[in-house]
Amino acid sequence: MVGIARGTGLSTSIALMAATPRPAARRRDRTQDSVVDDRVSSARKALLEGVGAEIAASFPGITRLGGQVVAALYLSDGPRSMDELSLELGRSKSNIFANLRGLEAAGIIERRRSSGARHDSYTLRGKYPDVVIGAYIARLRRVVHDKQALCQRALTLLGDARGPDADSLRVRLSDLSRKYDHFAGYMQLLPAIEGPVDLEQLLELLPRDVLLLAGAAARKAIGLDSAAPPPPAPPPPPTSKKRA
Repeated sequence: MVGIARGTGLSTSIALMAATPRPAARRRDRTQDSVVDDRVSSARKALLEGVGAEIAASFPGITRLGGQVVAALYLSDGPRSMDELSLELGRSKSNIFANLRGLEAAGIIERRRSSGARHDSYTLRGKYPDVVIGAYIARLRRVVHDKQALCQRALTLLGDARGPDADSLRVRLSDLSRKYDHFAGYMQLLPAIEGPVDLEQLLELLPRDVLLLAGAAARKAIGLDSAAPPPPAPPPPPTSKKRA
């Protein structure tokens, strides 16, 4: 009986040793996990920095950190608090708060407070990048209207002043005013946009002939060779096959 017990114990020990990962195997597993984590971290960092630069270049008063907040909210599974964003991005709460205010004023994010919560949380106002496109179009409309008013105010201040300097300034202001009035006329063709714009869907709904004409007009407007052959028509959007 003792021999059997000893034999059984030895067999059990050998089986346990075989089932337990060796130190070298564990090290290889940790190394592979580290490589995967590094890749995830690098990809995430690239997105944060890229969106940060995009937002900062498009919206005055919002820094790269504000763009990183947008990217962090896009990657999150739900609303995030200021404390969570500060911890994730490694920046002070005051810097995070200043950019949250700018993003909220631009119509890119919105503030929420759940029932019973002590602090606000923040989320994108719509899908990304639709929400940024909508905010940019709304800002462009405001810029055009502001410049229209600026030109008219400057012309009013100039009044009926005479002389070479006054005449030259009047010509320039009048030309600038004409251009902004022209832009505003085309802007009125679009609905008043105060929210996300699904540009992908918009482009899919436009006939390809219209897109080709718009592309040709753009090439001519920026001075490209009008004799150059037009680009090929974009491929049709993919269609999902219905299962039988």
